[in-house]
Amino acid sequence: MNKLFSVLLLVFTVIPTLLFAQNGKITGVIKEEGSNSPLAGVSVAIVGASQATSSDFEGDYTLEVAPGTYKIVFSYVGYQKKEITDIKVEAGKSAVVDVNLTSTDSKIDEVVITVSARKNTEQSILNMQKSSGVVMDGLSSQAIQRSGASNIASAVRVVPGVSVQDGKYLYVRGLGDRYTKSILNGIDIPGLDPDKNTVQMDVFPTGVLENIIVMKTASAELPADFTGGVIDIVTKDIPAQKNLGISASLGYNPNVHFKDDFVSYKGSKTDFLGYDYGDRNLPVVKDYTILNPIVPENRNAVEQVARAFDPNMAARRKSNNMPDLSLGIDYSNQFKIGENKLGVIGLLNYKRNTMFYKGFQNGIYQKPNQTDESSELRADKTTIGDLGEQNVLLSGMLGLNYKTARSKYTLNALRIQSGESRAAIFNQTYKISNSNETMRHTLEYTERAITNFLLSGKHSNENADFITEWKLSPTWVKVNDKDMRQTTFVLNSSGQYVVNTDAGLPIRFWRYLDEFNGVAKLDFTKKLNLFERESSLKFGGLYSHKKRDYRINNYSIEYRNNNKDAANGDPNGFLNPENIYNAEMDQGYWIRGNYQASNTFEASQQTGAAYASLEVKPLEKLKAIVGLRGENYVTIFTGQNVDGLKYDKVKTINKFDLFPSLNLIYNTHTNHNLRASYSRTVARPSFKELSVVQIYDPLTEMRFLGNLELVPSYINNIDLRYEIFAKDAQMFALSGFYKGFKNPIELQAYNDSAPLDITPKNSPSATVIGLEFEGRKNFGFISEDLKELSLNLNVTVVKSEIEMREEEYVSRQSFAREGQEISRKRQLQGQSPYLINTGLSYNSASKGLEAGIFYNVQGRTLEIIGFARNSDVYSRPFNSLNLNVSKKMGTNMKAGTISLKVDNLLDSKRLSVYEAFQAADQIYQQRLPGRNFSIGYSYNF
Repeated sequence: MNKLFSVLLLVFTVIPTLLFAQNGKITGVIKEEGSNSPLAGVSVAIVGASQATSSDFEGDYTLEVAPGTYKIVFSYVGYQKKEITDIKVEAGKSAVVDVNLTSTDSKIDEVVITVSARKNTEQSILNMQKSSGVVMDGLSSQAIQRSGASNIASAVRVVPGVSVQDGKYLYVRGLGDRYTKSILNGIDIPGLDPDKNTVQMDVFPTGVLENIIVMKTASAELPADFTGGVIDIVTKDIPAQKNLGISASLGYNPNVHFKDDFVSYKGSKTDFLGYDYGDRNLPVVKDYTILNPIVPENRNAVEQVARAFDPNMAARRKSNNMPDLSLGIDYSNQFKIGENKLGVIGLLNYKRNTMFYKGFQNGIYQKPNQTDESSELRADKTTIGDLGEQNVLLSGMLGLNYKTARSKYTLNALRIQSGESRAAIFNQTYKISNSNETMRHTLEYTERAITNFLLSGKHSNENADFITEWKLSPTWVKVNDKDMRQTTFVLNSSGQYVVNTDAGLPIRFWRYLDEFNGVAKLDFTKKLNLFERESSLKFGGLYSHKKRDYRINNYSIEYRNNNKDAANGDPNGFLNPENIYNAEMDQGYWIRGNYQASNTFEASQQTGAAYASLEVKPLEKLKAIVGLRGENYVTIFTGQNVDGLKYDKVKTINKFDLFPSLNLIYNTHTNHNLRASYSRTVARPSFKELSVVQIYDPLTEMRFLGNLELVPSYINNIDLRYEIFAKDAQMFALSGFYKGFKNPIELQAYNDSAPLDITPKNSPSATVIGLEFEGRKNFGFISEDLKELSLNLNVTVVKSEIEMREEEYVSRQSFAREGQEISRKRQLQGQSPYLINTGLSYNSASKGLEAGIFYNVQGRTLEIIGFARNSDVYSRPFNSLNLNVSKKMGTNMKAGTISLKVDNLLDSKRLSVYEAFQAADQIYQQRLPGRNFSIGYSYNF
């Protein structure tokens, strides 16, 4: 690992061989105060000197000057002149001065200001919120750095209405993954879990971020398939100056590290890089059907196949003495090529972390019969044991941005590689479906890879009143579950662990997913003059093509003419030399199985979209954005179900829909906005859901069943918001929202006889009503000395209600207890009733000290819908309290930054339970993640 890091450091320090020139720069972006849109052609001149320039079509300007202190003046026809004074420029560095110009229509006298703001400051994000046509919240790189977060998932906990699931997935307004969408630089990108709408956010280090934007209401130029929000990850393009940063951190969890009983298994020599070297590859070709040794001429082939499989089937206990590790290096610079600019951004990021859930629990509970006197849930199966996880994430990105006077071209290449190894040893007790005690070993490895390219262009005419943007983005995704192994022994009356077919023979399986996602997008923006005020027309289109290939190879270890208990309770005993199948003797353990036709499918999705949006100001204080988006969506499925029924290129969905949107913004007072919006959006089933696939989880034994009868959900959204923006990046906002769902898709138990099977189904309708409050306030009102201390508080309260399907309602009635009233309404699956994000932070630039304590929680949420005797499962609140402290070191604070982080200070547990009328709650899943401590160091050259 040390060698790898040394090589990476060498590469990125050799690339930027050019030294800083002795001159410095003054650079920035010029925007209009009211609309926050860039102003082109603004004159920028240094007072008392000859240097002068003008802003380009994106409002950018650059002046190269000798070190010193300057005053510059900005002037533009129809706008108030501004002078910025006391601009200090150091050799080889850039002084960033962003300005907003005010129209002369406002009758405001000329002003001189000394405060400057950069696009990645909190004040700039608030300016974007204030002028945005949609309800949005955001997070600047400045705020991310202040929180001490190393990746997006850790940073966005403070964004109003945003919650983090599993430490990596973001949900907006308490709605689940289905209703949240993630995009990168304005375009779709699939994640490491391609069945999710939201991208795994912990793969993006914060060093290359410009900001994160969360849009909560729709407009025509945004994709229609979201309801809670769209999260846009915006990376830096043309950096203001050269930067080379390195970072490293070590993590420690008392529940995980330096333990002698950690559970793992022997993998491959490249596991530490996030991929398998080949040790877990399927040893036979994918369509090979293993012969049966009952036929004599098959026996030699049967033996060869059995000996080709890795004999290791057992998890092992070992010491876990390696702390979590994170390494990062990022480089950005701007080069001048003639009159044009070239921006370069590169990053490499490596993370290795370990989790150990000692005493984890799973349970399957069912309601009693109506004739039973007790209402208490009955245990069908209970599980308790130890689970070890080792995760490696390796990501790299290279971005090139070339800018001319009227065009900008971007090429981004992103590669993400991850490997997740899990091993568990646990005991299970069966009481209903069977009556026995078992011991089980499971070994799992999942390898994921994403390769994404984005090629885009932005072009302006001479007057900068017509902008053309285009984007092309192909993405390749691979997800391979390699050699998943499960071995179950039954405890017999003699106290020995033996093989029993009732508990299942040892199994091994391989799952392969290959997906391609291609997106092409074209947008036009034309500035207009309507109602004697500046307006704009946006129109364009998009085409997206996705294709997935999926298959499963499933095998079991059988026994022939030998003692089936020869393994003697040792999972490695099945395929050891003494017990493996011998062709001459025609006895021993052998491998049986093939690929599963019912779990092999091809599917594709095509989306064609066109939109138009008009932004006008019919009154001086009123802005209206009216838009219409049309999308033609087609899904095609090829495969067969477990009964052998084949589907050949069946169009499971073929729909053209219109999605209108209206956003109104009324400026009630200076820096006060009243917003109202309406939109129609959609939530569509995923590839996995709209299939006949059956996906088994060896740890929980849950089985996901696809459903070809699913239809899209359509949602009508209404939002109201009042927002106040104050100086020093302070703001207050109160929002209300309503969402009406038609055919919402939910996850529920499949039927009464299969409590371990879950499937997605449509319900008739649902409503969601919510309130949001957001406030950012410093303590300068108490004392000027407390101005560096600030509080960020946001609270979301939601009431959801869904109309049950008749089938679900009848099934609940059939197991109702005496005195229990069964309503046709219930909570929407996946919707949290409340979210709280709050943080108290301290930031002293003079001391180089930043510190913050952040709290996040979401309320009790319906996780799985029950059916008949299967009860509802609810996830309990996880109270997340995290501490971040960072301090810049050295003379003039230029010797780097040291940081300390503590996650889960309250030592909260992750818990989901079964709930039933007049019955005690019973554990569905429980994990104890423990507290995580990390110390890190970063340095920017």
